[in-house]
Amino acid sequence: MTQEKWGQLRERLLKTVGQNNYTTWIEPLEFEELQDGVAVFTVPTNFMGNYVSQNFADLILYELNTSGETVQRLAFRVAANSTARPAAANTATHPVTAPAAPSLSSKAAVSASQGQMESLQAAPLDARFTFDRFVVGKPNELAHAAARRVAEGGPVTFNPLVLYGGVGLGKTHLMHAIAWELKTQKPELNVLYLSAEQFMYRFVQALRERRMMDFKHLFRSVDVLMVDDVQFIAGKDSTQEEFFHTFNALVDQNKQIIISADRAPGEIKDLEDRVKSRLQCGLVVDLHPTDYELRLGILQNKVQQHSATYPGLEIAEGVLEFLAHRISTNVRVLEGALTRLFAFASLVGREIDMDLTQDCLADVLRASERKITVEEIQRKVSDYYNIRLSDIIGPKRLRSYARPRQVAMYLCKQLTSRSLPEIGRRFGGRDHTTIMHGVRRIEELKSTDGQIAEDVEMLRRALEA
Repeated sequence: MTQEKWGQLRERLLKTVGQNNYTTWIEPLEFEELQDGVAVFTVPTNFMGNYVSQNFADLILYELNTSGETVQRLAFRVAANSTARPAAANTATHPVTAPAAPSLSSKAAVSASQGQMESLQAAPLDARFTFDRFVVGKPNELAHAAARRVAEGGPVTFNPLVLYGGVGLGKTHLMHAIAWELKTQKPELNVLYLSAEQFMYRFVQALRERRMMDFKHLFRSVDVLMVDDVQFIAGKDSTQEEFFHTFNALVDQNKQIIISADRAPGEIKDLEDRVKSRLQCGLVVDLHPTDYELRLGILQNKVQQHSATYPGLEIAEGVLEFLAHRISTNVRVLEGALTRLFAFASLVGREIDMDLTQDCLADVLRASERKITVEEIQRKVSDYYNIRLSDIIGPKRLRSYARPRQVAMYLCKQLTSRSLPEIGRRFGGRDHTTIMHGVRRIEELKSTDGQIAEDVEMLRRALEA
């Protein structure tokens, strides 16, 4: 393996482990040689070799083998004494016990744990994801207000705060914004932001290395714990167990917990009931799909940012409105489309008009054809009949709830590609025969009840608009 190839691998490791980890543990490594399946690196100290061996060996091995090299284990030599016996790293194929790290005094151990805690931010916070750049509209105003309250860092009023919603609706933006605000306004607080995948990785690593006490101390000594995409731990029993105990320990200490997920806690399949119950005991906030006004506001905000990069570039009237109508399901796609438009128009020296927009974004516009979701139908029907969403999904059989519920079932069958069992699961876990009965009942009533026929037609038009 060449030094150039190692340099490329280091770039990939930077993206995986984050800037803090990279600067402290990866950047000082110098590739020496690859011989007989052993990749040898020089390190400044034995302690660094031991630490990298224990914490990053598996990841480095994975990257090396993915790049086409055949590496079975890693070895480390202290730079000032290259003849010293290499410190072998653990591998899955050839387990070798790595030298134990020097014993630490209690004070030093706390300091080391705090250092590791900083390094757990495997992905640096995105500088763009601040409250100033979050466009607020009716679909996300409650989530934004709750995030703002938590970011003040005052007394814990609801714990946990759970933000959930589909892809590209702003969950991660709000999570990063909270972290930025807390770091700025309350620098004394120990704020730990990580993904559920990273939580699981650290847990498995602690089990393998028999360092569970370090793990427990690490996670239970934070002031604010933020876990992104918690649905990732569903079905992973041991990780859920530890997450549950960590959650309880922090709540008992009145420490703030902030969680994000792609759906409501009660709807996450294979998530233990006790974990669901814990997540639901605080404030659970849905980031609704964006409406036209919010999408237009987001585009107008992005145009101001792009105007600084592309001064003098004109955008014709009606283009933003067209994009806000056509790209409706994912804000990231919407913002990416506008970025592409500005870049393309700058390269060809043209105004951003409708012709250029349709030529430049043909693939995006095709992929963004309107797709109606079960959740959108449920929400629209509940608003139309002025009842709560929980009554549409819940078990109540009162006629004032049952008929709107059947209308929603009928529209789900007509306007989505979901199967009857899938629709049943979205309606509180109902059997597919119940959905079939509801669909048939509305089909019958449409021909005999003019009001039902009008309701269904009005809702269909509103959903397809």
